[in-house]
Amino acid sequence: MKSLIFIISLTTIFLFSGCATKEKVVPQEQKIQEPFKDIPKENLKNMQAVGFNEIEGFYNDDLAHALDVFRKDCKKSKRNELFKEVCQKAENETDGRRFFTINFQPYKLLDNNSLDEGTITGYYEPLLYGSLQKNKRYKYPVYKTPKDMMIVDFVSAYPELKTYKLRGKLVGNKVIPYDSRAQIESNPSKNLEVIAYVDNKVDLFLLHVQGSGKILLDNGELINVGYAEQNGRKFKGIGTYMLNKGYISKDELSAQGMKKYLDKNPSKADEVLNQNESYVFFHKSEQGATGSLGTQLTAKRNLAVDRSVIPLGMPVFLSTKNPIDKKPINQLMVAADVGGAIKGDIRADFFWGYGEDAFAYAGKMKEKGKMYILMPKK
Repeated sequence: MKSLIFIISLTTIFLFSGCATKEKVVPQEQKIQEPFKDIPKENLKNMQAVGFNEIEGFYNDDLAHALDVFRKDCKKSKRNELFKEVCQKAENETDGRRFFTINFQPYKLLDNNSLDEGTITGYYEPLLYGSLQKNKRYKYPVYKTPKDMMIVDFVSAYPELKTYKLRGKLVGNKVIPYDSRAQIESNPSKNLEVIAYVDNKVDLFLLHVQGSGKILLDNGELINVGYAEQNGRKFKGIGTYMLNKGYISKDELSAQGMKKYLDKNPSKADEVLNQNESYVFFHKSEQGATGSLGTQLTAKRNLAVDRSVIPLGMPVFLSTKNPIDKKPINQLMVAADVGGAIKGDIRADFFWGYGEDAFAYAGKMKEKGKMYILMPKK
């Protein structure tokens, strides 16, 4: 995140409501007349205008709660011209159903094969146990951004590379890639400053995966830590590696199953975790899990998305299933975060919230789903 900017769903990473009476609404035939500011022109062909009555479960959702979340996220998204006017309207609106149906046109997302189903995974905010002082129990550091890490932004010289940044360090007169996970942990630089030490190496890895979390210190203080930066190395999942090595079976291929194995076999932890060279650095935060939009995430109402397809702040109606009981999830969310593994036309990470219960759902979620974006009317 800027806390969660690097947030990635657990399953993907390891492996690689109030009711309203349904009302008949006649869908209007609408065409996308021109490219929208934050959506690349090539992605517009993958959106199909639909009516609200064509979206299963839309009128049965708690749209008042959805409006509250949209209004909260408008604190940041209104800086985008696309949402400026509709965010102003949301300030004095109390009827969620009226607000969304009057001010937005829904579009179903399609992939390049004109199919309407993609993959929905989950993420959460973990709780770790730590100390400000290193000792025999608390020995795994949560680092701040290294002082010697250079971040080169190409946007001023190459606008087409606006989503790319180079992260490295200066050695002599050359900029070289920043240290990998294995290098950072085996030979930490003097340029690394520690926020706290935690007691479980695997939980720390999960914190890196999720991008933000809470640490309960041994003095009773609870601190929030959020994503600050990343070492620039490409993320690589560890699930397939563990499967191929015979460490886990297909039935154990979940966040919970892999954590269980690594906790029981600590001698294998470095071998497995270092398959992922990516490393995340943190900062202390005044608030809990914060998405890339810059607002505090709302459990079960915020999504991480591919921002090249869906602008942050966009209302997104999601149709998928609960990963445990397989009951339908049909509800209006707001895109407020991004993730390194969240790429594609129909792809999202469902934020389940904080703690062990949220982990139970996030760690097992890899469901098919449909997505509809609600585009503000001009």
